[in-house]
Amino acid sequence: MTGKWTMFETELSQPAAAPPSGRTGNLVRPTPNRDLDGLGAALLSVALISPDAQRRMAVANALANSQAGMTREYSCYPELDEVPRLMQQNHDVVIVDMDGNPEYALDLVESICSHASATVMVCSARADPDLMLRCMRAGAREFLTVPFTNGSLAEALVRASVRRPSARTAKKTNGKQFVFFGAKGGSGVTLLASNFAIMLARESGQSTLLIDLDLPFGDAALTLGVEGQYSTVDALQNANRLDSNFLSKLLRQYSPQLSVLAAPGKLVKWETSVEALDRLIAVSRSEFDNVVIDSGSRLDLAGTAVFQEATTVFLVTQVGIPELRNSNRLVSEFFTRELSRLEIVLNRFEPSLLGVDEEHITKALTKPAQWKIPNDRTAAIRSQNTASPLAMSDQPISRAIGQMAKAACGAVDVPEKKKRILSIFG
Repeated sequence: MTGKWTMFETELSQPAAAPPSGRTGNLVRPTPNRDLDGLGAALLSVALISPDAQRRMAVANALANSQAGMTREYSCYPELDEVPRLMQQNHDVVIVDMDGNPEYALDLVESICSHASATVMVCSARADPDLMLRCMRAGAREFLTVPFTNGSLAEALVRASVRRPSARTAKKTNGKQFVFFGAKGGSGVTLLASNFAIMLARESGQSTLLIDLDLPFGDAALTLGVEGQYSTVDALQNANRLDSNFLSKLLRQYSPQLSVLAAPGKLVKWETSVEALDRLIAVSRSEFDNVVIDSGSRLDLAGTAVFQEATTVFLVTQVGIPELRNSNRLVSEFFTRELSRLEIVLNRFEPSLLGVDEEHITKALTKPAQWKIPNDRTAAIRSQNTASPLAMSDQPISRAIGQMAKAACGAVDVPEKKKRILSIFG
């Protein structure tokens, strides 16, 4: 339900300001959870939106024993045109109860994400995978199931404290650029790049653009399940008038933080110039905090800003004689300039089936592999066939890619002993 929303406030140490006209306030003093102090979480301002009094009380009670500093409770969903006024309260966290009206709540989550930098969490009595996916695409960072498992809300608040604007690094003139390149066709570049982009946007809380340059058969958009009319080819063919406004019209939106410049959906003829590629990279980095590029195995991109301007180049390979041979040649001959920015990713890594020990792998690669993505062919194929990103699941592949994203954005990770009960969006 929507309508005139009633607000209740709870805070730690000082009386709340008088509630706005038409609302009522009520003060309670929660006890902070001191166990989180060592994890660096600071007191957070939280908005709790739930039309159900019982669920609202359950969440409020959990917040009272957490690291929330002041909680404002809203007894019904606000109208969408009231969201900007709600966000003027500068909440660090907004928790939305999905069960009152799931469809409207999804619209509300998307509206809040577009108007504020707050971490949006959703809660529901149902752990519905489809609802989880839709919430993530609307911009939610955490999906919490009520009643909460022990510590799940506290850990979500720890992650929210890291994402607060005051804790983020200010955007530089040019955004960071992460390039994924395959040592051989079929190395799994697109799956890694697409899921890395999702997790990087989520972990950093920053604007992120995924560019599919694996032309002409790139399928990053297919992997993410997004559709649109325009593509990378449109950007390259119109490089002479490419600016931020023109680029924005070509993008497909995956979530409020993640946009996609997809490969064309059908075969088209095009000619790519170094100038056009450099222009695309320059405009993209000027508009986005992070740019992730799926370059396939295209050696013709050498000498362009794709590699020259990269913050990190991820060389994706597998442990097979052809792949290791290719990787050795690429590192020795192709990536000499980028060597300090090169990170090797061993994809589909399964130690028991290698047939090659790690000493020989390192010797073949000329440097140690920084990342090892475990082999789970069934999960990878299911993800691609159903357009359900691995980033939505809690399994070895997604956790490994998540660690890459956390390292890339400098996010503070939750200690190992806390990881057993991470929420689906953690």
